[in-house]
Amino acid sequence: MGCGVEIEGPLMRIMTPADLDEVHGIELAIQAYPWTRGNFMDALKRGYLSCVAEDEGVIHGYAILMPGLDEAELLTIGVAAASQRIGLGRMLLNEMLQKASAMNMKRVFLEVRTSNEAAISLYRNVGFSLVGVRRGYYQNAGGSEDALVMACDLKDEANGQV
Repeated sequence: MGCGVEIEGPLMRIMTPADLDEVHGIELAIQAYPWTRGNFMDALKRGYLSCVAEDEGVIHGYAILMPGLDEAELLTIGVAAASQRIGLGRMLLNEMLQKASAMNMKRVFLEVRTSNEAAISLYRNVGFSLVGVRRGYYQNAGGSEDALVMACDLKDEANGQV
């Protein structure tokens, strides 16, 4: 394996308020326009599905899913820089999709910066497809950037239908 952290099989668990400093530290290190600690706290208070990937007491990634009636939105997902490119983002994403399916969600949506080619590739490989574009959705140093809106239809395991 190249650079980075080798993870034997992280524990996927529910995020707690005690995790917020570590999660927010990852967010600050990997995002040009990060969520605030308060954004994460609000997600927990609202009961959004919030998970962390932890190995030997260290959090390596996180994801937050906002469920609706029968659809959900992946609000954020992040992997610590030293833990990227080893499949952890895919594990977190699959965990969120499985949990959404278990909650009888039919579809999961997300927005992603058009410049985030690595994330777009991951989402496509997991089964997300492009459903729209939000012009000027993200702020950046040059003004704004478009967001791709992507969706993944979840299978109903009981009858095999999408």
